[in-house]
Amino acid sequence: MAKAVYNEQHIEKIREAGKVVAECLDLARRMLAPGATTRQVEQAIAEHIRKRGGTSPFFGYQLAGKRPFPCAICASVNDVVVHGISDDRPLQDGDLVSIDCGVRKDGFIADAAWSYAIGRADEKALALLRAGEDALNAGIAAARPRGKVGEISRAIERLIKERGYSVVREYVGHGVGRSLHEEPEVPNFLKAGALLPFFGTTLVPGTVICIEPMVNEGRKQVVSVAGEWPVRTADGGRSVHFEHTVAVRNERIEVLTKA
Repeated sequence: MAKAVYNEQHIEKIREAGKVVAECLDLARRMLAPGATTRQVEQAIAEHIRKRGGTSPFFGYQLAGKRPFPCAICASVNDVVVHGISDDRPLQDGDLVSIDCGVRKDGFIADAAWSYAIGRADEKALALLRAGEDALNAGIAAARPRGKVGEISRAIERLIKERGYSVVREYVGHGVGRSLHEEPEVPNFLKAGALLPFFGTTLVPGTVICIEPMVNEGRKQVVSVAGEWPVRTADGGRSVHFEHTVAVRNERIEVLTKA
C-alpha cells in the first residue's frame, strides 16, 4: 500500500477535491429531514460531484469477500457504524444518520464524514453527536508536524472514554491521496502497552490522512453479515462517525475538507 506523502501541487489537488466533499456534506445537511430518504441524498450528491467534474471513489469500491460497493456515498443510520447502503426508507424524527463522502478529482481524492440528527432528537442522541465531533476535533488538535500518529489516537480515545462511550477498533483512519486508502493507518485508540513516543508513523510534512473517530453509544463490538457491506453495533446501540482529510504542512496542520 502506498504511503500518503505528497508535494504542494498534489495537496492543492486534494484540497480542490476536499472543497467538493464539503459542498456535498452541506447538501446532505440541508436535505436530511423527517420523510427524506438516504437514496435521495445519495442521488443529489452524486449529481453534484458530477457537475463539479469529479467522481465518487466509493462507487464500485472492491474489498475482499464483498460485492463492489453499490453507492456513491455511505449512509449509515442509527446502529449502522460504517458502510451503510442508501435506501428508500423515510427517515424518522430522532434518527441519527452518518454521511461518508469521497470525491476523486484530477486524479486525487479527499474523504470526510459527518453525523446528523433528524428532526427532534433526544438528549442522549445529541450528547453522542457532540462526543463524536469533539473526538474528531481532539484528534486534529493532537496532530502536529513531525509528531506521531499515536498522539492522535490517544487524544481521541481519551475523550470518547471520558464521555462514557466506546471506541470502534476494527475500522480506523487512513492515509489518502491517489487512492482512497493508503498508509499510514490512524487508529482511534492507543494499542495496549505502546510507548507513545515510539508508537506509530511520524507525520512528516506532506502526509495526508483521514482522521475519523467512530463512536458507539454502548459496547465497542461490531458485526456484519458475510459478503455484505453495512457494519452494525453488536448490541444495537447507536453510533456516529465524523471525519476530515487533513494535510501535515511544515509548521501546521491544514483541514482540507472543512466548509
